[in-house]
Amino acid sequence: MFGTRIIVVGAGIGGLAAALALKARGADVTVLEQANAIEEVGAGIQVSPNGAAVLGALGLGADFERASVRGRAVVLSDYRRPGEVVRLDLMRHAGDQRYAFVHRADLIDLLAEAVRRAGVNVRLLQKVDRIDPGSPPVLHMCNGAHLTADLVVGADGLHSRARAALNGAGKPFFTGQVAWRATVPNMVNLPDEAHVFMAPGRHLVCYPLRGGSLVNLVAVQERADWTAESWSQSDDPANLRAAFADFGGLPAALLAQVSAPGLWGLFRHPVAETWHRGRVTLVGDAAHPTLPFMAQGANMALEDAWVLADELGKAPGIELGLAAYQARRQARARRVIAAANSNAWKYHLRSPLRGPAHLALSLGGRLAPARMVRQFDWLYRHDVTMGA
Repeated sequence: MFGTRIIVVGAGIGGLAAALALKARGADVTVLEQANAIEEVGAGIQVSPNGAAVLGALGLGADFERASVRGRAVVLSDYRRPGEVVRLDLMRHAGDQRYAFVHRADLIDLLAEAVRRAGVNVRLLQKVDRIDPGSPPVLHMCNGAHLTADLVVGADGLHSRARAALNGAGKPFFTGQVAWRATVPNMVNLPDEAHVFMAPGRHLVCYPLRGGSLVNLVAVQERADWTAESWSQSDDPANLRAAFADFGGLPAALLAQVSAPGLWGLFRHPVAETWHRGRVTLVGDAAHPTLPFMAQGANMALEDAWVLADELGKAPGIELGLAAYQARRQARARRVIAAANSNAWKYHLRSPLRGPAHLALSLGGRLAPARMVRQFDWLYRHDVTMGA
């Protein structure tokens, strides 16, 4: 790959990780970002062992450990009953696998600094209008310029120009769920755990960030009307509190502090049928947008970035490397997204299923706690840095 000219469109987690991995293999990499700075809206994300493995292989393991909070447990509770339905002890039953909570902006900063140190050219205020996936591919910029490269990597998210060039216009559909996201000061001394409070048609997740000084909140509600699909739409905090007014205890104390929540509608997108054509390819949400119910958006983008660079580095030609990349990633992406699509209902059960389901969770936690933690080993213990 030495000297291969690569343009990465998008300076999010997947784009920056891909730029870093490709640069390490000798490519001449430029990142195009439409904003005037590399920054990230949003709040907390969870990085599971499969994502942490990529950060470690990129040489960022120690920096990431300092920037994140290690998750010690996942605790599921009922929204109106004291105590826990089940506690999944990650420290005891996950072995040496590291689960972490990190502010999205902190992870972006870590990756951006590494990209700059590596000598990647980062160009801001570069908005792509459309992409022609020829050989060479051509990027038609909104300012009238035209750019070419040996390879274009579309890491441009949900509304990807690269995905549209390869697959045509998408047709996502509203899932009937909306989500609020916010961070608040950790005035409740929330420990280093992810807490999920389950209710009919709703659930709330919270976990600490930035050394435990902040708490990240994600609150999901089923509703008939839909909200524009956006990471940056704001909402009145009174609407959030009204939707979860019957939550007491810890959730109520956290919700009382929220001042400026983000709100977005949750839409389901199919995994892209075509991940590459000519010399254009996709990574992250551009290829496989995922609902947040397995916390895998960032982790799958990190996996994509590593595998793309790995396959291009091994292949005798770019097109063969891109074909190997899609072959190695597409089935896994479909499986992860199917798991996320089916996970939300487990938190939103109504009577008469609710009581028996919570009882089963509680019994499983008492009788087979290791099995409860290890049921998703196929996902979390998958390490793309160890090869196919």
